[in-house]
Amino acid sequence: MNPPRVWITGAGGLLGSYLLKTAPQFAPDWRILGLRRGELDLTDFTAVRARFQADRPDAVIHCAAIAHPPACQREPEAARELNVEATRWLAELAADLPFFFYSSDLVFDGERGGYVETDAPNPVSVYAETKVAAEQIVLANPRHTVLRLSLNFGKSPTGNRAFNELLRNDLAAGKNFSLFTDEFRSPGAALVTARATWELLRQRAAGLFHVCGADKLSRWEIASLLLSRWPALPGQVQPDTIKNYHGPPRPQDSSMNCAKVQRLLPFRLPGMAEALAANPGEVA
Repeated sequence: MNPPRVWITGAGGLLGSYLLKTAPQFAPDWRILGLRRGELDLTDFTAVRARFQADRPDAVIHCAAIAHPPACQREPEAARELNVEATRWLAELAADLPFFFYSSDLVFDGERGGYVETDAPNPVSVYAETKVAAEQIVLANPRHTVLRLSLNFGKSPTGNRAFNELLRNDLAAGKNFSLFTDEFRSPGAALVTARATWELLRQRAAGLFHVCGADKLSRWEIASLLLSRWPALPGQVQPDTIKNYHGPPRPQDSSMNCAKVQRLLPFRLPGMAEALAANPGEVA
């Protein structure tokens, strides 16, 4: 009997690469079909449909996206094409299959934090708008699953996808900058996110879930957990307040509550400090 096949889009990115490398441990019964950028243009529906019909996957985990909010602000049409329309096409192709889509804590306006799945999104950026639109498409099918994530840390194949990689790269380049003490997220380890995804796929869990770290941390607190690992880097980081920020709108507190998904998982979602201590090699 042939093993079931799972499509993973964005397999060359942070989360896609963690799904690939954790599959032997957490999804040994699946045959992994990883799709990387350059192999298949997800905005070319004719090509996507042909590849889908050739591969005949039994499940889809959709990681591919334009995930950098400033890039979405600069090119909103490109963001909608990949983040919304490609998701629509994939969800239609996988209408009778488990389909997992990664969304973001940034769908919330950040006015209060501690968000649960029943809280209404209120996006304040193009990126967040595309995620909300895609969520609605995916959740229209009762077989399908949306996982809202916060910042994920780890090691990507390109070395520039995770927020810890971007921070380290800037410091290595000698850049000096500030991070807010009053902007909050619920950072999680990409390794843990991958493990949770495989477990939820095993259970065929459908619907909307928040998958994130167990604690609420400011941008400054997040950086402080990382800076001690890089004492020799020339750049410097200083604390600041979001009150001094004058750029495009950004949520002040998009921290999330992960109690709903925690009830389904056979392991505890850790906070950032605990995750770093358990797997110190996951951050360079």
